[in-house]
Amino acid sequence: MEKVVSKDGTELAYDVTGSGPGLVLIAGAFTGRAYFTEYAEALSSAYTVVNYDRRGRGDSGDTAPYAVEREWEDLDAVRSATDARYACAFSSGVMVLLQAGLPFEKQVVVEPPFRVEGAPPVPERYVERLQEYVAAGNPGGAAELFMVEAVGQPREVVDQIRQTPMWSGMEAMAPTLLYDALQMRDSAVPTELLASVDVPTLGLYSNASPEWLQRSVRETVAALPHGTVDGHDGTFHTLPPETLAKALTSYLTTS
Repeated sequence: MEKVVSKDGTELAYDVTGSGPGLVLIAGAFTGRAYFTEYAEALSSAYTVVNYDRRGRGDSGDTAPYAVEREWEDLDAVRSATDARYACAFSSGVMVLLQAGLPFEKQVVVEPPFRVEGAPPVPERYVERLQEYVAAGNPGGAAELFMVEAVGQPREVVDQIRQTPMWSGMEAMAPTLLYDALQMRDSAVPTELLASVDVPTLGLYSNASPEWLQRSVRETVAALPHGTVDGHDGTFHTLPPETLAKALTSYLTTS
């Protein structure tokens, strides 16, 4: 594990795996660098993979008050410390990458959850309710709100997860759900932002994901000046590490 200090003094933890041009991975909601260990290993034969904990997660620190710009500075600090040439962002982490506007040579976005036609609506008062749970010291309530109302998992499944050892780790990360909600703005496809992105960008989706998630990727790419879209076999909202590695290598090595 290595660390770099962001502009506001927050320490960010990251792992470096493999050799080759640098590729930084950017997690989405409720995930940290531990989640992407297998992805880093699958990519490590072709890239120097930089796998970091976003602020408030894992071994990274956090500094109040939160502002979305701090995470853009965090990504820039990680990029600068590692000379990463490429970036791959997942789910809501896509908005950290896009809004940071950093000079990567190429970048990849995996299933940004923009609420396009057919998508379930954003939960009522979602940001406000997350804020209320966090302020009340009830991270479990924030986690349940995200899992049941935002993601759509059955409540009985969440009740079962509450009884497992993993729940304490999920509660520890739950306050950062607010960070992702703020990064996502109103969860609509940010066409004005996308039109300003000069970096060549590949949009990836799993063929097993709901049609609205696949549509979100297609609409995102359509709004980009230099966008390419590709679908692969996977599971819901997930591409296997080997599949992702093959897709990234094919795209990033093509001139």
